[in-house]
Amino acid sequence: MAAARDIPLKSGSTTVPIDLDLERGTRGHDDDRITSSASSSLEPEEAVSKAAAPNLRHSLEIDQGTRRRQSTLGLQWRRRVEDKMPAPVTRWGNRLVEWMRGPKPLRTYRITPLLERWQTLPGRYSARLPKWLRICIYSALCILWVVLFGVILSEYSLPEDIGGFGAPVRLGCVDELWPSPQSCGLDGRNCLPFSNSSFAFNCPADCLSAQVLNPRAIGNQSINYRSLVVGGTPDPSANGALVYRGDSFVCGAAIHAGVISNGNGGCGVLSLIGEKSNFGAIQRNGILSVGFASEFPMSYTFNQTSAKCQDPRWNLLILSTIFTVVFGLFTSSPATFFVPVFTILFFQIAMASDPPSYSNYPSLASTTIGRFLPAAFVAALFYRFSVRKTLRGCKAHVEKTVLWIGGAWVGALSNYTFEQIPIQRLTGHDIRQQPGAITALIIIVLVLFGVVLYQAWCLRNEGRLPRYLALYAILGISLGILAAIPKLSLRIHHYILALLLLPGTALQTRVSLLCQGLLVGLFVNGIARWGFDAILQTAAALQGDAQLGSGVPSVLEPIINGTNITFMWEGLLRGYEGVSVVVNDVERFRGINQVGNGSFTWSRQALDDPEYFRFGFINYLPFGSVSYSDFTKAGTWWPNGTWGGIPPGRT
Repeated sequence: MAAARDIPLKSGSTTVPIDLDLERGTRGHDDDRITSSASSSLEPEEAVSKAAAPNLRHSLEIDQGTRRRQSTLGLQWRRRVEDKMPAPVTRWGNRLVEWMRGPKPLRTYRITPLLERWQTLPGRYSARLPKWLRICIYSALCILWVVLFGVILSEYSLPEDIGGFGAPVRLGCVDELWPSPQSCGLDGRNCLPFSNSSFAFNCPADCLSAQVLNPRAIGNQSINYRSLVVGGTPDPSANGALVYRGDSFVCGAAIHAGVISNGNGGCGVLSLIGEKSNFGAIQRNGILSVGFASEFPMSYTFNQTSAKCQDPRWNLLILSTIFTVVFGLFTSSPATFFVPVFTILFFQIAMASDPPSYSNYPSLASTTIGRFLPAAFVAALFYRFSVRKTLRGCKAHVEKTVLWIGGAWVGALSNYTFEQIPIQRLTGHDIRQQPGAITALIIIVLVLFGVVLYQAWCLRNEGRLPRYLALYAILGISLGILAAIPKLSLRIHHYILALLLLPGTALQTRVSLLCQGLLVGLFVNGIARWGFDAILQTAAALQGDAQLGSGVPSVLEPIINGTNITFMWEGLLRGYEGVSVVVNDVERFRGINQVGNGSFTWSRQALDDPEYFRFGFINYLPFGSVSYSDFTKAGTWWPNGTWGGIPPGRT
């Protein structure tokens, strides 16, 4: 923080303003200059009362004595260290320390606007208005955004009834009626009904990009990093309707069927039609579905409806972008710029562009406000120590709008802008299994390294590099300690990455404007969408539905007798109590055998279709819960009665 000090002259009572940087002890920062006036309470030293002078001199003598003793102690400690070090090390160390302290004189970075006359034009016009009028216009713009935002949301509220099926159910992009064989339980009983049921639903926009993030078994296939849509070919037994397997993403299947659009989302009616077989693979509306050649107990089709349901995110995004640009062009104070822009970004992401799961807008508003209050407190801190230093005295309003606000929108809309980067989560497991993730991470690290070097050079030129090196050393040690805590994994979320890097952008350079806006946007996206998720998480929380890396049953060669097939396995893995058998992606057997080998017999249901068998261990937990190991890959029993064997590996 910079301030100015009036140095009195002996020849009279006139004072001369001299800028002093209280953080660095250097001169600069004309925008924070404090000048004296005829009404100033500061008087020349001749006017200081005689009664106060002794006390003032005594106080100054104490301060100077304290500083002198501290300097002497520091010098003695330094000499002791240098005496114990080899002379070349001491010499090069002193040179390094002197270099890090920066050049003499130090340099203060200020952006010289391109076409300054035009960039400062909005600010100069607004400055001509009376202060009270500027405050009124500023307040009116804030209120106008709130009103328009609320009006657009209300206009896009869902209808109370669609085609006689009631109010639509809000779905997320990855919602499905059959989450997994394990969650649906034996014979899928936890996921009833399978047929003779219909309901209206609503899907948000941009569900085309929804993918499975861990390998998912579909028959004898395993898919990953693609949309989970199984089937979608016309079925003559369903009057030629497009039929989808029950575990497909509902919104992805609706896009595939053409019931809703990816850009605007929409509403539809889903009808469960029970067991079907032979789900064909087909490319439609940007989604290549997965084929499945056997039967599945739950399937559904879509009914065409005339209901108009549209996601308001794009309309709201246009509105919010316009208002942030206005605030960027016409505000000169960092505070009057940052507060409305941060608020607009947060509510745009949380309420429209990337909202968390919600049932209605009141519940979404409650969640958003609950996350906004602590986020605003954190934002006030990084504004105080980073954003204000970058924006203070910046006259390049157009460049500030393009770089800072543009970067902020890129970061806040990272679910769109970074969609093509093949990195879903910054965890070792995800980076290793996702194609192209390692290459993308290397490129990101190299770019980040270049930016860090440039920022470090600028901080050195301003004389602030040693303090920032100390800060990041403390942060690095802290992260190392957290990473070393047993049974917990360190996870760097969006908002944590932003908080770690924001201090290094406390410079007024164009690179700082862009990077700072991007990081603020990432912070907004992380908190608005996911909240303050823990930096330390258990392995189970990070695992999700990924493979555990556990052992799998050793299944012997089956015995085939006509339409029956019998499997046996060699005992149980330690810590498990039984074996689960999944047939055609439905759990059909859950046995308990603590001693000896177990067996399972299955009678063929469809003579003309292949059937797929997977085996895994189970363990029974209190309150009726069950835990599962990994499963084998699917062995295939072909229609001609031959057994295809179980491939090595797990699912």
